[in-house]
Amino acid sequence: MATEHFDVLIAGAGLSGIGVACHLAQKCPEKKVAILEARSSVGGTWDLFRYPGIRSDSDMFTLGYRFKPWTSDKGIADGGDIRDYIRTAASENGIDQKIRFNHKVIQADWNSKESLWTVTADVDGDVVTYTAKYLMGCTGYYDYDEGFTPEFEGREDFAGQIIHPQFWPEDLDYKDKKVVVIGSGATAVTLIPSMSRDVEKITMLQRSPTYVVPVPSKDKLAIRLRKYLPESAVYTIIRSRNILLTMAFYNYCRRFPQKAREFIFNFNRKILPKDFDMSHFTPKYNPWDERLCAVPGGDLYKAIHKGKADVVTDQIERFTDKGILLKSGNTLDADIIVTATGLKVVVLGKIKVTLDGQPFDVTDKMSYRGVMFEGIPNAAMVFGYTNSSWTLKADLIADYFCRLVKYMDKKGYDSVIPVNHDPGMPKKSFIDMTSGYISRVKDQLPLQGTRGAWKLHQNYFRDWISLRLSGFGVKELKYGRK
Repeated sequence: MATEHFDVLIAGAGLSGIGVACHLAQKCPEKKVAILEARSSVGGTWDLFRYPGIRSDSDMFTLGYRFKPWTSDKGIADGGDIRDYIRTAASENGIDQKIRFNHKVIQADWNSKESLWTVTADVDGDVVTYTAKYLMGCTGYYDYDEGFTPEFEGREDFAGQIIHPQFWPEDLDYKDKKVVVIGSGATAVTLIPSMSRDVEKITMLQRSPTYVVPVPSKDKLAIRLRKYLPESAVYTIIRSRNILLTMAFYNYCRRFPQKAREFIFNFNRKILPKDFDMSHFTPKYNPWDERLCAVPGGDLYKAIHKGKADVVTDQIERFTDKGILLKSGNTLDADIIVTATGLKVVVLGKIKVTLDGQPFDVTDKMSYRGVMFEGIPNAAMVFGYTNSSWTLKADLIADYFCRLVKYMDKKGYDSVIPVNHDPGMPKKSFIDMTSGYISRVKDQLPLQGTRGAWKLHQNYFRDWISLRLSGFGVKELKYGRK
């Protein structure tokens, strides 16, 4: 039986994969495209995570696709709404017919003589192969098979339930229960206000203080503008405004960290109860050394005001049969412990990449414009922003990839490979953040350079110039013909 061939194979049918496929359908409609999705449904993160209150911590006017306006009044959307948005985008562009579900990509091998990728996938225990001219990795940045949970002494002694948010039980009963959520990231900040409505008490237990920032859950300006302007115009206006505000605040935090610390502290001080210990939300690190936690509608603050939720900053000594013993000697009683301790970061969804049958180590290679990697032909990866909405970068990457494909068609090229001509260039980690989930795997991540097309920018405007206006006849891109 002949191996099925595609012009472009996309690994992953989440927000990124569907977005890239839609860009291809609109700009390169003649190309034969397929998406290989390891799970049985569309949506990626927004289909996998089903814990209470699951939502975006980025506004949907920027997390949404550039080509598909977000029409809801909600600025911050629930997981189910985002999942429906992705599915609708796929259906409207005919992408739902191009997805091969339950296809977990396990290996991709480049054949230099044929200028083709051979992609191997596991389909319910059977192995299938496809060939493609281009390979696009849209697998996100974390392991779908397991989350990160530290080793807690005495875990087996705890008499209640221990749950990781990545694998939330559908039938979990937490009504009138005592719950401790270990962690203080976006997941914890989402879980606590949602669960607080039904529990007896819920506590956010954090090892160190965290920055939290309230954001509106609805966009009042968008609601007003919709009375006078078409939806597409409203989307463009609000999207542009939000990009400007987000980047301005990020740059303010990085340039004037002490002033930013004071601003966030004073803002929270006005909202939280007068007797609240502000040290819980006053970290030693500067804003945006780690990602800030957005609190839509201030719901976490409201839960604290009502006395249903509280925050404890301490170290865990061990689990006990009734809860958690802290280093301070204090104890937290619990019926349920939620380990919102983070994700396990992986690159390219653990796909094994080989070139002509030889293993290729991406961890010592630099990213080219945040799209391709030096030494890997005809391949790209979507990795969005860590300081803004993921999709802003994903849209730029998809557009760049489509332009590259059209350029190669025009010139009659079969292959393209990024080449670094400056071997003495200093290198640093692909993700320049100090968050624990990043620090744990820095040696497993690819690299970036410190100048030119090898340097990554957490800046939409600089990337817009780099990816929308750059040409392809440059020395860093080596082309070939069969």
